[in-house]
Amino acid sequence: MKPCSASTNRHSRPILPLACITVLAGTFTVGAAQPARKERVTLPPVPDTIRAPAGNRAFLKGHATGTQDYICLPSGTGFGWQFFGPQATLSDDHLKQITTHFLSPNPFEGGTPRATWQHSRDTSAVWALAIATSSDPAFVQSGAIPWLLLQKAGSQDGPTNGDTLTGTTFIQRLNTTGGIAPATGCAVSSDVGKKALVPYEADYFFYEHRGRDSDDD
Repeated sequence: MKPCSASTNRHSRPILPLACITVLAGTFTVGAAQPARKERVTLPPVPDTIRAPAGNRAFLKGHATGTQDYICLPSGTGFGWQFFGPQATLSDDHLKQITTHFLSPNPFEGGTPRATWQHSRDTSAVWALAIATSSDPAFVQSGAIPWLLLQKAGSQDGPTNGDTLTGTTFIQRLNTTGGIAPATGCAVSSDVGKKALVPYEADYFFYEHRGRDSDDD
């Protein structure tokens, strides 16, 4: 396209041709911000036992990197590693942090400790409990923690009314690697109280009621 240039005369300021003004106006119109739409989330194959119920759709995916944390405690007539919570950061496909993941008291269940996800930008949060699990070798790697379906047990907006996670209904933990409790290190009374922070990775898929937003099919 021929570049725009201004013409001048002795009695006037530089004049931009009308055609150029029209082109520039069109450029700014095209570049104007458009209403944001949620990206579609592509789901991997999952065992039937941990599918989200009909009427829900995935609206957010995050890849978790962190640890599954265990503590050595008396168990039956011996001792064993007991899970006491995750510590992880979830990132999007561009490696940008989107949530943190940890164990915290759920205020909607009188402080019952639940798996928690808190959005890193608007600080909305959701608590959930596992309602189905799968270690099906056709899906789950050997030596990896199970895949899960979790149901919301509570949620709340952030202090400035951020609500990214508030409408969450179910969460899936899929594509896990690592995270299994150690096979050793918790065998005698002197081991009680020891902690093991076992590295793991997983993909978490967050669901909401289908039709929550007007852009839904």
